[in-house]
Amino acid sequence: MPRARIGLWLSLTLRSTRSLCRTGFMEGQPQGPPNPAGMENGTEPCGEERASEAQETTVTEGAAKIAFPSANEVFYNPVQEFNRDLTCAVITEFARIQLGAKGIQIKVPGEKDVQKVVVDLSEQEEEKAELKKGANLAPGDQPRTAAVGEICEEGLRVLEGLAASGLRSIRFAREVPGLRSVVANDASARAVDLMCRNVQLNAVAHLVHPRQADARMLMYQHQRASERFDVIDLDPYGSPAPFLDAAVQAVSEGGLLCVTCTDMAVLAGNSGETCYSKYGAMALKSRACHEMALRIVLHSLDLRANCYQRFVVPLLSVSADFYVRVFVRVFTGQAKVKASASKQALVFQCVGCGTFHLQRLGKASGASGGRVKFSAACGPPISPECEHCGQRHQLGGPLWAEPIHDLDFVGRVLQAVSTNPGRFHTSERIQGVLSVITEELPDVPLYYTLDQLSSTIRCNTPSLLQLRSALLHAGFRVSLSHACKNAVKTDAPSSALWDIMRCWEKECPVKRERLSEASPAFRILSVEPRLQANFAVRDDANPSSRQRGLKRFQANPEANWGPRPRARPGGKAAGEAMEERRRLHQNKRKEPAEDPVQRAARLKTFPCKRFKEGTCQRGDQCCYSHSPPTPEDTAAAASPDHPKTSYQNPPGSGVAAGPGVD
Repeated sequence: MPRARIGLWLSLTLRSTRSLCRTGFMEGQPQGPPNPAGMENGTEPCGEERASEAQETTVTEGAAKIAFPSANEVFYNPVQEFNRDLTCAVITEFARIQLGAKGIQIKVPGEKDVQKVVVDLSEQEEEKAELKKGANLAPGDQPRTAAVGEICEEGLRVLEGLAASGLRSIRFAREVPGLRSVVANDASARAVDLMCRNVQLNAVAHLVHPRQADARMLMYQHQRASERFDVIDLDPYGSPAPFLDAAVQAVSEGGLLCVTCTDMAVLAGNSGETCYSKYGAMALKSRACHEMALRIVLHSLDLRANCYQRFVVPLLSVSADFYVRVFVRVFTGQAKVKASASKQALVFQCVGCGTFHLQRLGKASGASGGRVKFSAACGPPISPECEHCGQRHQLGGPLWAEPIHDLDFVGRVLQAVSTNPGRFHTSERIQGVLSVITEELPDVPLYYTLDQLSSTIRCNTPSLLQLRSALLHAGFRVSLSHACKNAVKTDAPSSALWDIMRCWEKECPVKRERLSEASPAFRILSVEPRLQANFAVRDDANPSSRQRGLKRFQANPEANWGPRPRARPGGKAAGEAMEERRRLHQNKRKEPAEDPVQRAARLKTFPCKRFKEGTCQRGDQCCYSHSPPTPEDTAAAASPDHPKTSYQNPPGSGVAAGPGVD
């Protein structure tokens, strides 16, 4: 008995000790660079419960090589490679700006030789000036450099809050120069164990530090100015809303905040009340829903930053595939925060014709002495009924109404990717998307689409060049949008846009007798246009990105692409069960295809109406019956208790006798 009691006491003591160690790790205790011993749940060596090699898959993306379980235990989606490539390009240019102010030059692999060729061909004078300037510098005054894979003491501190396999953090360490440290955090012990192995596999333990903690608690612990991160990357499964409040406090002054949202069903207007609960704005179902989603996310970020006397400045906002991605800088300033209300707007959208109007929440006007006076805006900008079709309006927002891109910064990223195309696997798509972004009208929120305008008035769709040319002939500006290939972004008022569509309808007339008098098409077309549109195609109507044939809009990258299932344990069997469930649910609401033999036999039960009239010329090839009705059928048809069927209609009655008799 004493031995049993001693054994029980030792067991309880060891269990409590393990619990205390695990609790200390979950609270985010500082950790040094991982070593081969590593950690499992924060206390044991990393590779102790390592899965067998046969159960793992190795993936190479960029300069990183990642091993992850074949089962969906750690989240990985190859379609997001464009997201990761673009993030590496953006952080590289951000590091170039930040370190350049400190006199540090970054060295990007493959960039020096290409830029040298460009200089030799077109900038010889600048090269001579640089050489002369460098010759006058003392040996100790030579510019410092920061290379990829090296620790830069004055470099950027990066946090990836939801790292999963650690792929993104490892790519930062191996592809982005000028970094001081990269913290790869995840709340999952399995994910942290996998990160440790991948860090050792890629030999970046000196830069990448895996952590296991709640991302919100980790960021809240770094609110002090000296402990903040220069770059925070959030790429959660679904909505990032729970992490935004902590993120805007943990990023340094002028730091970079990168946020991905994959809950596009909510942001695109399918569930407006859910969007309000997460982002503080009502989303509307609109053809411009993807740009509206970007502006809602920017509004939510700015709203949360304003609580701490901070504000955001968008650098780049991208809608791609099944998600939206925003890159913003966060600054502090009480005076600037006062202008945030004038940067937000409500959206009034007609439910009939889709015409929209923006109403700013605040108003900023100049005052004496160069001061700025802030006041409430006046509105609404519309009447209760739409001036074009008479339908009611829906109210959405608030959303960000200022430019969503910094075109100078976008141009820097585009130039860097264009001069070094071999750096990323998706360089062609990055060049195409950024080229369209540089062509967008920065001061025009939202857009219309070609099919929306033509379907509203029930007419044929004009070509993109014809509509753009008509707007340019009328003296308005027009551009495309990277969020939709049929977008028409213009500063023309809605009245001028509908006048152009009325002129187009005169060239392709609509049958007015088929239109209901209460329909938007009838009411819009019943008004004569006051503007005479010219649809002659202009040379400047075709944008440069379209002329060069750039890869602007991505085709489906693979079968069954899109958001992947949430990472969960269960092994390969769980993945196979999920695939089987998807297969069973595929097209479950559609009627099964009818067997051709059964269909032919069913049609033969119906008499041919044309045969009765003597006009059927198909003979035996006719799919309907040419047999005369039997006396039993005639007697049954004459019976008052017998219900009438389709073949009992007399010839020439004009009533159809079964499917497809005519």
